[in-house]
Amino acid sequence: MKDGQLVSAERAVFESGWRWLNTLGPLLGLIIVFAIFAGFAPSSFRTWENLRMIARQTAIVGAVALGMTLVIISGGIDLSVGSVVALSTVVIAWLLEYGHVRPLVAALGGITAAAVFGLMNGVLITKLRVVPFIVTLGMMLVVRGAAKGIGQEQKINVDIGRLAWLDELMARLPKERSWMLLSPGVWIVIILAIAMAALLRYTRLGRHAFAIGSNEQTARLCGVAVDRVKIIVYTIGGVFAGLGGLMQFSRLTVGDPTVAVGLELDVIAAVVIGGGSLAGGEGSVLGTMVGALIMTVIASGCTQKGLPNWVQEIITGAIIVVAVAIDRLRHRRTL
Repeated sequence: MKDGQLVSAERAVFESGWRWLNTLGPLLGLIIVFAIFAGFAPSSFRTWENLRMIARQTAIVGAVALGMTLVIISGGIDLSVGSVVALSTVVIAWLLEYGHVRPLVAALGGITAAAVFGLMNGVLITKLRVVPFIVTLGMMLVVRGAAKGIGQEQKINVDIGRLAWLDELMARLPKERSWMLLSPGVWIVIILAIAMAALLRYTRLGRHAFAIGSNEQTARLCGVAVDRVKIIVYTIGGVFAGLGGLMQFSRLTVGDPTVAVGLELDVIAAVVIGGGSLAGGEGSVLGTMVGALIMTVIASGCTQKGLPNWVQEIITGAIIVVAVAIDRLRHRRTL
């Protein structure tokens, strides 16, 4: 009996250690990556202004990754988010330039368009019983085509007088607003991250998303409205992709149907590096944001060091492979 208790205690300690590694591992990885580039990159890498730039560059991927975190936790995936970001920029630009609406209405219009396609993803996945990979792969092309059609395969330029505050979301802070420390868009993403963390931890939707991702059949037998939850999850994912599109528009100040190609890979990588499992049932907002920061720090460090783009891609890809390998090892240990 004592031997059995000892084994149980050892197993509990081991599982606790894995949980701590899963929680603190991405943060430790960020510290290591930053320290490496701080030692080898030029001194400008360690400046406050560069840290602000890293935060601005992370905001777009971070905003979209918040929605992707919820989707992956529920056992799904969304390959259309890059195209949805592009569509949002085009819709916002079109509404400003040709619709002559207020900036807030244009921003809400872009986010609403993104939410509609997120809703469509959820409905198709649940009603047609098609795997999310196939549905969102097809939707990726549909949305990109729609963005090109609205823009007539060209960028939509917006008169600077119509932008109002939209171009300030991702801009460098002027001296008179240096007290804000970070650009408004970065603060918006931070606030949304806190809201998403609260949703996952304290709401029924968050608990049901974890339950579906862990074991969909069991969740259904326990009374969870699986189809409804999935539709809501993909709609929320679309909303966050629309917010990412708003940040992208603020950065470019044009509606570009060709922007954000491959962004979905960066977003998924941020979730995976942050401890999210592609098998579903695992993930955290803090881990996702840290994962997005890791990729941005790598990009910034490689650029300032003068390393070619292919080196950055190799480093990022290697980190993703290691993150997935650790996730697989953790699942084998818990079986």
